[in-house]
Amino acid sequence: MERSSPVVPESEVYHFQEALPPLTAHEATAEANRCLYCYDAPCMQACPTHIDIPTFIRKISTGNLRGSGRVILEANFLGATCARVCPVQELCEGACVLGKDHEPIQIGRLQRYATDHIFDRGLQVFTPSPPTGRSVAVVGSGPAGISASAELAKLGHQVTLFEKRELGGGLSTYGIIGLREPVEVSLREVEAVQNLGVEVRTGVELTDREGLDVLLSQYDAVFLALGLGAVPALGVPGEEAVLDGLAVIEASKVEPWRLKVGPLALGQRVVVIGAGNTAIDAATVGRRHGAEVEIVYRRTENEMTAYRHEYEFALHEGVGFTFLTQPIGVEVEGGRVIGLRCVRMGLGHPDASGRPRPEPVPGSEFVIPCDTVIAAIGQEKPALAVDLGLALEKGYICVDDGLQTSEPRVYAGGDCIRVRGSASTVMAVQDGKLAAASIHAMLGAAPAAAD
Repeated sequence: MERSSPVVPESEVYHFQEALPPLTAHEATAEANRCLYCYDAPCMQACPTHIDIPTFIRKISTGNLRGSGRVILEANFLGATCARVCPVQELCEGACVLGKDHEPIQIGRLQRYATDHIFDRGLQVFTPSPPTGRSVAVVGSGPAGISASAELAKLGHQVTLFEKRELGGGLSTYGIIGLREPVEVSLREVEAVQNLGVEVRTGVELTDREGLDVLLSQYDAVFLALGLGAVPALGVPGEEAVLDGLAVIEASKVEPWRLKVGPLALGQRVVVIGAGNTAIDAATVGRRHGAEVEIVYRRTENEMTAYRHEYEFALHEGVGFTFLTQPIGVEVEGGRVIGLRCVRMGLGHPDASGRPRPEPVPGSEFVIPCDTVIAAIGQEKPALAVDLGLALEKGYICVDDGLQTSEPRVYAGGDCIRVRGSASTVMAVQDGKLAAASIHAMLGAAPAAAD
């Protein structure tokens, strides 16, 4: 029997429209004309993909939107996604010279304006090079996988992109709240890579070394963009009643009705455990569904991993924060959550992360009344990395400067290699670019795989 999804009311769809409206033509031109077009632009240096920001903005000011979009997409094939999800306050806009005494140029919104012009009109700005006769398998269709696939296809290689989920796009499709990136944006980028000749196979999962060996026998190179693993267990009584933050965000994007009925239904008093960007997104979903929402974090706001602007956004949404608080159990009665048992924390000496170690305060237990608890405490290291038999560093896939793994002809990028630094969409895109360049150089020097 085919399952039908309830119709989502228009008012509920509105809850998850983009937080910022698109710029009008007048607004975009006026903003572009504020740019100083710096020669050695600090904004360009601050962008991990090194988009030529002054050039794309100048083209907007002259009405050449196709040219502007091409400049962006040449450096960052996921320019439409990054225009929405990049922490521009810490990157390009944070480096803008006008930010010292005036308002920085709204680079992110201008980038969105130019790339949306390309996608809304279905414009094709790239023509692949003649076929090289070489083939590459890309595993994972998140930002790193899409980026690598696009660059390799532009170079003339035959690319097959494998995705275990029903839809392509990875984190962009399933794991970023619609207020920041609607699902349509990531799916348009999947379509764009298909227009370059990339074959996208969904519902296909790499699970072990044997599967990797099959790919190596069929393709000249393999690029792994595996992402991260599952949300780790809390290790507290009653944990089986806790919702997964990523599952909540996913439902809000692709099946909003699931947040009203069934296992992911949200109550009226929601507590979110964690203080990263995923926790902020999950809390925002709760608020947009009309719930009273509180984020619980064992350290202080100074140690939060969420970006400052995301924290301020959550405060504006009406999300409450309880710091120096550690959950120690979920109170369940009659199969329903009635509260989160916690203990007060104090900060001790720095731990391995360099942040002060939270330590429980004796005799400080208390219960936060609630009917829904959501865990958003990060993700585990990619478990598949172990099964593939590749060299690891602290649980992540170990790669050299060219993103080659310990296995010849196998490369990796994105969150699955991010042993240092913070994981982000734009860094994954840059990984895809670097890996594609390395694979292209390798394919030019190596014989083709046997049929």
